[in-house]
Parts: sequence; C-alpha cells; structure tokens
Amino acid sequence: MKSERLLNIYTGMFLIFMFGPLLLMILSSFNDTSPPSVTDWQGLTGKWYSFFWMPEDQLRADPVLRVLDRDRLISCFGNSIWVALIVVPLSLLLGLSGAVLLTRWRSRANGLLWWVLLSPMLAPGVVLGLGALVFWAQVGINAGLFTIIMAQTTFISSYPMLILMARLQRQPIELEEAALDLGATPLRVFRRLTLPYLAPALISAGVIAFMASIENYNTTMFAKGGACTLATEIGAMGRNPNGHPPVINAIGTVIIAITVAGALLHTFLLSREKKAG
Repeated sequence: MKSERLLNIYTGMFLIFMFGPLLLMILSSFNDTSPPSVTDWQGLTGKWYSFFWMPEDQLRADPVLRVLDRDRLISCFGNSIWVALIVVPLSLLLGLSGAVLLTRWRSRANGLLWWVLLSPMLAPGVVLGLGALVFWAQVGINAGLFTIIMAQTTFISSYPMLILMARLQRQPIELEEAALDLGATPLRVFRRLTLPYLAPALISAGVIAFMASIENYNTTMFAKGGACTLATEIGAMGRNPNGHPPVINAIGTVIIAITVAGALLHTFLLSREKKAG
C-alpha cells in the first residue's frame, strides 16, 4: 500500500510538472497585462488573440501591440507552412525507403546501416543546421528556406522510418512472397499489398513530421540565414529583455487547442470504427 501511495504521489507531481506551466500559459493569455502574468490580474481580454485580424487603428492604439510587426509574424508563419509542406513528403519518401531497406534487405551490414540512418535524429540540431549551411554554401546556395528544408528533412525523415519499420515488421512477409510466386512484379506487390498496409502508419508519420517541422527551432535557427519561421520568430520575441508579449501565449494556446481537438477527433473516429467492425 505504501509503494502504491508513493507511485500516486509521483504520478501527481509528474502531471503537475508537465501540465502546470501549460495551464498557467493558457490562463495568462486572457490577462490584460504585459508581460504575461497570472498573479497580477488586470482584467479579462481577448486582444492577444485578435491581434492577427484587429483593425490597424485599434492595433496602433494599443501600447503593447503597436510595437509588434504583425505582417512579419504572419509571413514567418506562412514560411513554416511552406517548409512543412515540402519537408513532410520528402521525409515520408526517405523514411519509407529506409524502412523497406532495413526490414526487407537481409545483410550483415543492417546493424551499421541502422545507425547511419538513425544518426541524424540523434545528432544535435546545431550540428545539422550548421552542416546544411556549410554544405549548400559550397555549391553556391545561400541560407534561406531551401537550407531550412534540407536541414529539417535530414533528421525528420528518421521519425517516419521508425514508425513505418514498426508497421512493416508486423506485416506477414508470406503475402508478398506468394504474390511474387503468382507472377506479380515487385512494384505491383508494393503498390497493391505493402502500401495499403502502410497507409495508417503513413498518415501518423505525416502528422508527426508536420508537427516536428513546425516546432523545430535549433536546426532551423542555424540554417535560416535571413529567412524566418514561426518558431524562430517566437524565439526572437521571447528574448525581449522586458518580457515576451502575451501574443506568444495566445499562439501557444491555439496550438494546444488544435492538438487536443485532433487527438479527440482521432479517438472518436477509432471508437466509431471499432463499433462498426
């Protein structure tokens, strides 16, 4: 009983440590004071959320919001979306190639190949960002969105590879062998058997790759040159010596809300699918 009580205490402390700061961030995003605070409550407000669409004259009248560059923040967010839309398919393609190679190719070099393909995910983001910057500079490409895409793809492709490998390892290899024995080409086997089997894992890997691209800071920071993304711009705003603007808290709250809504929708669809089955 004593050990169970200790486990409950530890679990409670862990949950407070994990979710306490998020709850404080959400609460302070509705407080009419800057920098954000939950102890100095100045009134309920939604202006930190309406910052992105409020009229220009109203924006200029606010002493906190008028010093923020709304157009740049929106532009940086657009860059993040464009980068993610390119990084995700590239990462899925490379991750799928690595997963198929490691699960279907039987060789003594598999162990070494495993670590080679997985090493970018384990390398520090600073190293990956600087590596991409130096490499592409040698071929005449300046730092920008292209180098961000290349640097992010280097390590994000490892996430789909691990997810797809776990799925492929559960697929009966006998199905592919039987199809080959019946005269199907390897490409047809992959398209008609393997790819449909991997569809749920591909969707999950795509979502994870998208989130990893949007939130990445370290690698992007060292590969961006004069470009920006939402993560790097929030990082720059957060380094304000007078405290970061509450707009950052509002952005974080929206991201949390979208994430929770997506998780609930996924759970609902799974439960409905199970009932239908």
